[in-house]
Amino acid sequence: MTENTEQLQYPKGRYQKPDDFSPEQIQGWINVLRALPSWLDACVENMDEHQLEVPYREGGWNTKQVVHHLADSHMNAYIRLKLALTEDNPTIKPYDEGAWALLPDTDSVPVNVSVTLLHALHRRWVALLEKMKPEDWLRTYHHPQSGRNIELREMTAMYAWHSRHHTAHITSVREKLNIGF
Repeated sequence: MTENTEQLQYPKGRYQKPDDFSPEQIQGWINVLRALPSWLDACVENMDEHQLEVPYREGGWNTKQVVHHLADSHMNAYIRLKLALTEDNPTIKPYDEGAWALLPDTDSVPVNVSVTLLHALHRRWVALLEKMKPEDWLRTYHHPQSGRNIELREMTAMYAWHSRHHTAHITSVREKLNIGF
């Protein structure tokens, strides 16, 4: 992968597991999850259908696919969180996010439906995260694709990164098309 392709694909850099899981770090990740739906409101505002279909890079998803992917992915994350809080290290069900992005609802459902879904989902997700006890952050789920157990504090960091990562994809499309905010 060339440096430019790497930058386009990972505008915020690749996810790296944090070294620090301080309460301040965790609160920062929760704040990102709280903000994502509003960020998306701003990101897709005034984009027409043609603009929503422009990929953020050659071979990459378009804005519609990115927004619907965020809804799909974050719904799965919320369910994984609840499973980990109510079961002992449950094995989660992976899914083929690329195949999901190609399903017909991604093309036929307006992006504002997924943004609205994310507003509601993130409100519940953040409410739950803010009520977790210190020991809850160490609870885990098993991810069979990676073959490892993931602590809820790492999961929160991962989805904060994921939120920034895909927001940057959409803002890069706006910049490419010279659509101001």
